[in-house]
Amino acid sequence: MAKAKTKTKLTDEDLIREWRLDPSVTLGSAVRLKGILLEIRARLPRPIRKDLDIEASALVLRMPKEEAQAFAGAVEIIEVAMRGVADLPVIPREIEDILSISASLRHKWLKDGRLKSAGTRTVRLRGRARKITFHVFDPHYVEDLLDRDQVATWREQDNHRHREPPPRSRTRSP
Repeated sequence: MAKAKTKTKLTDEDLIREWRLDPSVTLGSAVRLKGILLEIRARLPRPIRKDLDIEASALVLRMPKEEAQAFAGAVEIIEVAMRGVADLPVIPREIEDILSISASLRHKWLKDGRLKSAGTRTVRLRGRARKITFHVFDPHYVEDLLDRDQVATWREQDNHRHREPPPRSRTRSP
């Protein structure tokens, strides 16, 4: 039988460090905030990963006072990662949340060239031999789309196209 993993109870004397994330970094998305957390956790040593969590719009590292050396190392890793957090690419589930669009609409806009990809990313799924590749997006481009309210314009264009009758064929039928 597998032994249940228990977390050490934290006290007032614990080591705590907090990093606030600006709304321009998260683009107003809780999904993006969670993605940033996962990206930074992946850079930490395995035993420390669960000690980093989200509280409101901040990343919080909490560790027992006895682990001061590991805490200092984790803080250094997180500090380095936080410098480039604004430039982390936006992944599909994040852009869907940020722009309030469905996966099918994201695919449609990617295919017709309205939504510009910043490239692709391939990841190996944990515990499987399979790899998946997906498009990623530049966070500055996504912010520009939000600033210009481009999504509303694209939706209007789509609605207009659906209202127009299909073009008639010019050939005569006998």
